[in-house]
Amino acid sequence: MMNHLYILTGASRGMGLAMAEQLITRRNQLLCISRQSNPALPKLAESLGCSVTQWCADLAEPAPVANALIAWLSALDPKALSSATLINNAGMIPSLVPLRSADANETMQALRVGLEAPMQLTAAFLKATRALTVPRKVLNISSGLGRRPMASQSAYCAAKAGMDHFTRCLALDEATQSNGAKVCSLAPGVIDTDMQKQLRGAKPDDFPDRVGFEQLEQTGQLTTPHNAAKRVLAWLGRADFGQNPVADVRDA
Repeated sequence: MMNHLYILTGASRGMGLAMAEQLITRRNQLLCISRQSNPALPKLAESLGCSVTQWCADLAEPAPVANALIAWLSALDPKALSSATLINNAGMIPSLVPLRSADANETMQALRVGLEAPMQLTAAFLKATRALTVPRKVLNISSGLGRRPMASQSAYCAAKAGMDHFTRCLALDEATQSNGAKVCSLAPGVIDTDMQKQLRGAKPDDFPDRVGFEQLEQTGQLTTPHNAAKRVLAWLGRADFGQNPVADVRDA
């Protein structure tokens, strides 16, 4: 039986965990890459006859992970795959302070996890799957903050803006290939995750937009991780996926 292969980063919690849970079906093979493993995923996979592999890795050091991904993908039997998809979901918000007060190491980590790691993993994925004749996709989980500025979030906004633009460039690259990957940088909307709690818990003097995020929660405008994952995966499954390399689930 041929399997649909999914590689998912940031799969241990939040929307990433919800996507992993929803991708665990009988004909799927899933590789999850996160700083921590989630013990519930193998149990769920076993009950549904799905193959799940978890790597514990720090994507602030993406090169070793990218190299390991090339080796892992190269060892797979291409005849056993009916499709291959990479979902770059991992990201981090550094301390909510103006750039002049930011910790240099936190800034570096946010840019590496949010931009360098997706680029390196995408390069590794495309290199290792280049000979496949089955459909290939790259889904980058972006943010509305990559498309509008926000005080005290220079690193996160810059990483997501960079993700959007490298996806545009990637789409041009892949359009010239006989079986080029379909790619999209997708904003998933506002989701009730730990990241939102971090934004609501910032000091008002450091983070002027805190009130706006408090209002999102108070007015019930936050999507649950489960529903957000469902919308993102539905977008991934669209026949026109990749036609627009930068998109928003709220445009559907």
